Amino acid sequence: MSSNTCKCPHHKILPIAIILIALAFLLSTLGVVNPMYVAIAWPVLIIIAMIPKLGTCKCCSNH
Repeated sequence: MSSNTCKCPHHKILPIAIILIALAFLLSTLGVVNPMYVAIAWPVLIIIAMIPKLGTCKCCSNH
């Protein structure tokens, strides 16, 4: 059984970043993390997640 899903690591970064951002907001809401840290962390996580999207791999150009 072969799957047509791409195994490239850069396709996994965005979902992981979204999970981390959601976790940061949850911890901030629960009072576990200082909201100032979340205010700094979420834009940084988005930037880090988008850097690999700047380039494409061969699997992406085959579509």
